[in-house]
Amino acid sequence: MSNDHLVIFDTTLRDGEQSPGASMTKDEKVRIAKHLEKMKVDVIEAGFAIASPGDFEAVKAVADTVKDSTICSLSRALDADIERAAEALKGANSGRIHTFIATSPIHMQYKLQMQPEQVIEQAVRAVKKARSLISDVEFSCEDAGRSEIDFLCRIIEAAIDAGATTINIPDTVGYAIPDQFANTIRQLLNRIPNADKAIFSVHCHNDLGLAVANSLAAVQAGARQVECTINGLGERAGNASLEEVVMGIRTRPDIFTVQTQIEPVHIVPTSRLVSTVTGFPVQPNKAIVGKNAFAHESGIHQDGVLKHRETYEIMKAQDVGWNTNAIVLGKHSGRNAFRSRLTDLGISFESEVELNHAFALFKQLADKKHEIYDEDLQALVSDSRVANAVERYRLETLEVQSKTGETPVAKVVLSVDGEDVAAESEGSGPVDATFKAIEKIANSDTVLELYSVNAITSGTDSQGEVTVRLDKAGRLVTGLGADTDIVIASAKAYVHALNALVSQVERKHPQGAAV
Repeated sequence: MSNDHLVIFDTTLRDGEQSPGASMTKDEKVRIAKHLEKMKVDVIEAGFAIASPGDFEAVKAVADTVKDSTICSLSRALDADIERAAEALKGANSGRIHTFIATSPIHMQYKLQMQPEQVIEQAVRAVKKARSLISDVEFSCEDAGRSEIDFLCRIIEAAIDAGATTINIPDTVGYAIPDQFANTIRQLLNRIPNADKAIFSVHCHNDLGLAVANSLAAVQAGARQVECTINGLGERAGNASLEEVVMGIRTRPDIFTVQTQIEPVHIVPTSRLVSTVTGFPVQPNKAIVGKNAFAHESGIHQDGVLKHRETYEIMKAQDVGWNTNAIVLGKHSGRNAFRSRLTDLGISFESEVELNHAFALFKQLADKKHEIYDEDLQALVSDSRVANAVERYRLETLEVQSKTGETPVAKVVLSVDGEDVAAESEGSGPVDATFKAIEKIANSDTVLELYSVNAITSGTDSQGEVTVRLDKAGRLVTGLGADTDIVIASAKAYVHALNALVSQVERKHPQGAAV
């Protein structure tokens, strides 16, 4: 691989999923992975195979499905982790095991309770074990941002000698500052005798809002892989945002001597899919993918853009996927056109029954909404798959009375384990009344942590997409619902969250802290 190629390593499906409430199903991971493959992401970290049976199956499904990107599974520096990762990756055209161990004094002393020499021994043993099972091995120094440079040089040299082909330097707790982080990368590249035998990577967290800045500074210092996520999703304040890293490199060729193979036109559609699947809306002023990213309110700015776009825009909106979601379907569109457009969006169905159900929902939506956008289709498919999932609760009917000067009342009928149960409740508004009525039936003993409404497209006939996050004794679940009636969308989202609570197998991330 040439030295001017920057490897883009996407960890949305692993580190991104560690955002509280952002858990994804196997099918959702495969959908997102297909979008990342279409975008030409070099490496997709599909999960942590040993964390749970569900994680293993998700990594396996992505490895079996995606053929143009390298598929990676995380593992601790333990034989059982490494073997489980290798098993999940058997179907991959190109697989990678990403093994790690903590290297900072505070982590070695208090978390690992190991001496530095023991840590080096375990790292070498893990890399050799991984190399015996797969040719592509990445080694990470967890909490490298707070590790001693001399120790990093020793353990990295040993890991490369043991067979590591990529060395990752994570700023696990988001502590680094760009100049200081770049200096760390330079020192490692200059001081480690065998540094030329591996690609050096960075994985930056955003606790101080510097993840992208630190990543780009590291690239200038010689790093040739950046680990990032769509929308900057991730543990705590998130990770470096893929779209910002990629477009930073692309927009400033005068500064960066590297290129990525990313096709940026797929950035916005992938951002929307990740937002829909996880229930984490993109803030309007988010760089690149926020709905205001290319909007101009100031009259001076508007005048300048109309006269010459580059007066106030440093990149084209169309280049990253804005305005590519043309209206393609309507009420007269047939089943084949529907299937074809979803295929273009990276969405496929496992059975004709699933396709038929989604198509029926499409026809219902087309009767309410004349113009069907790609965003509508994404939400519709998510809604369809929620409805087809194994569920304890299903919304049957909802009736709401809301009148000026009177207290709103909601009457709900839910199917609970196949039997209809009705309840009625008052509330401060129609949504509050609906949720209280549902709770009379479910009695879930949860706390509503988040209620968010987003218009999927523009216009008064737009579908509303509702996100609900419930907390039960520290367990967070997210529910999604979409409908042209916002109260119905809210009820769907709440019921989805209740079903997630019932079916969720608690996932364990045994690394203790994110890489």
